[in-house]
Amino acid sequence: MKRFFSSESVTEGHPDKICDQISDAVLDAIISRDPDARVACETFVTTGMVMIAGEISTDCYVEIPKIARSVIGQIGYDRAKYGFDASTCAVLTSIDEQSPDIAMGVDRAGAGDQGMMFGYACKDTPALMPAPIYYAHGLAKRLAEVRKSGLMPYLRPDGKTQVTVEYDDGVPARIDAIVVSAQHGPEMTQQQIADDIKKNVIPQVIPERLIDAETRIYVNPTGRFVIGGPQSDSGLTGRKIIVDTYGGFAGHGGGAFSGKDPTKVDRSASYMARYIAKNIVSAGIADKCEVQLAYAIGVAEPVSVYVNTDTDADCEKLARAVRQTFDMTPQGIIKTLDLRRPIYRKLATYGHMGREDLGVNWEKCDMADEIRSAYERL
Repeated sequence: MKRFFSSESVTEGHPDKICDQISDAVLDAIISRDPDARVACETFVTTGMVMIAGEISTDCYVEIPKIARSVIGQIGYDRAKYGFDASTCAVLTSIDEQSPDIAMGVDRAGAGDQGMMFGYACKDTPALMPAPIYYAHGLAKRLAEVRKSGLMPYLRPDGKTQVTVEYDDGVPARIDAIVVSAQHGPEMTQQQIADDIKKNVIPQVIPERLIDAETRIYVNPTGRFVIGGPQSDSGLTGRKIIVDTYGGFAGHGGGAFSGKDPTKVDRSASYMARYIAKNIVSAGIADKCEVQLAYAIGVAEPVSVYVNTDTDADCEKLARAVRQTFDMTPQGIIKTLDLRRPIYRKLATYGHMGREDLGVNWEKCDMADEIRSAYERL
């Protein structure tokens, strides 16, 4: 049976991703000095302005405006003609401490909030990520590489990618459509941009075997993309949660990641759910696996563990095996995944899952033997 599925990604210069990166850069700066800090940092950008707000409890001091300007400049918004300039934009801050009502529950090692978090893994790609989001991220990352390296110097930081994969009996068979929207200088022609992307971006990311004569490729479909970034659209932390996870291929609890310290289970339990799902697939128990963890504020153990696979595995028994194998308390997750360190800014672009390039612990398959043994014992 054939079916089609599409996922999108965005570049680091997309307004929402600017915000994610600033929020996580603030988190990194604080957690590098105070690993036990409580951070919930939100960023908003629009033409010429950055607003950073949230609840932060820490004994250290960081220069938040300086961090924001550094991030914006590193992304590439470093001159006025790009519509946003790190040196001249206004940076406003409004920071309070974490609510004592929340702190009370977290201080006794409970979850920082209620909610449900999802993790997913499948055999579509070497990273055990769904093919559509995997290749969409690859294209977005490649756009930044050719811009920064000078191979396509007329590109500007903002951009989006989208990949439609045709599945045949659940296996990726071919790429049906590729959409690349890349911000560019006003002097460039549509034809030159399309030719360069087809030469310097797509072949470096998409395997040749997946592209055929019927694959549709759209480059800047409106014909022009000069005005971009915060000049063209406001941005906000946490508005790209599907880009951050599985491209819509799996469930999502609704909580964002960026700007939140690891006591917030929106972030840490999502990483743990991915870790569990990836180890189940790596163990050979299933080719596809979705895990849901649910928490109550102030309570350490998850109130429910749900596992769903594409095989005839006993999912109720598998959920019990998961409880026996993994420490899913907030403190257990933080310890297992080593989350009290400044790793978050790099995760704020090109997805939080499948990031084997960053060496994060939730991408390891080191518990495959343990979960298989626990499942077989039950």
